[in-house]
Amino acid sequence: MNGSHDLILPHGGYRRLRSFAVALAAYDGTVIFCERFVDKRSRTHDQMVQAARSGVQNIAEGSLASGTSKKTELKLTGVARASLGELIRDYEDFLRQNNLPVWDKESPRVRAMRARLAGKLTKAVGVSDGADRSDKSDKSDKSDKSDKSDKSDKSDRSDVFDEPLLAALRALRVSTAEVSANIMLCLSHQASYLLKRQMDRLESDFVQNGGFTERLYNYRKEHR
Repeated sequence: MNGSHDLILPHGGYRRLRSFAVALAAYDGTVIFCERFVDKRSRTHDQMVQAARSGVQNIAEGSLASGTSKKTELKLTGVARASLGELIRDYEDFLRQNNLPVWDKESPRVRAMRARLAGKLTKAVGVSDGADRSDKSDKSDKSDKSDKSDKSDKSDRSDVFDEPLLAALRALRVSTAEVSANIMLCLSHQASYLLKRQMDRLESDFVQNGGFTERLYNYRKEHR
């Protein structure tokens, strides 16, 4: 038995987690969304960006802590999910306060978007088609507060995102407020769902295998 390896298990592989990739896309997407549609001077702007950042940071921190504390990993994963829950409420509030619809999760466009983000569809989903073309204000989108002079898309250079996530981020730069907020709801809900599955797995592993305290006890027992 190699105690140095068995005592502290492999940890810190959060970049390989799908939950991390989707949560990171939700964070980057929130930055894009807030730059375009939320006043930079408002508390809402800061709160939304911080909630999205908290989701990503807690996934990473929990993964790094998992080598010596599965309890901490589970707790921080729960905090990450709670932060995404706060973000979901912010997008729902934005849509409601601007008299824009929250797309039904069972509607064809949302089902297609969810399947695309989950890797079940290879063809890009035309999310921009979801805009209500009877609303003439959608054409000019006067709620867009962003500076259009910056054409760079740093997200495209990411080594974390796959094509569906990159496509969602690109769509956020050009879509209306309604479409953008609903894209972000889909991303945030998917990240939350993935974290719930991750928490269920962590809880099951902890119940079956114990944590660092049990490994430390067994390690000391075997090396006496």
